[in-house]
Amino acid sequence: MKAKKAAVQSKDRDMGAALRSIYQKTVDENVPDEMISLLGKLG
Repeated sequence: MKAKKAAVQSKDRDMGAALRSIYQKTVDENVPDEMISLLGKLG
């Protein structure tokens, strides 16, 4: 049972690391000028 629990915890850690990496890449991505222009027209 301990091996199964350790495997699940390892998968959870890997999933968390992957999600944090994707989130950080999204946050670091530049917003295209066209999108900024469009948002300016809405406000």
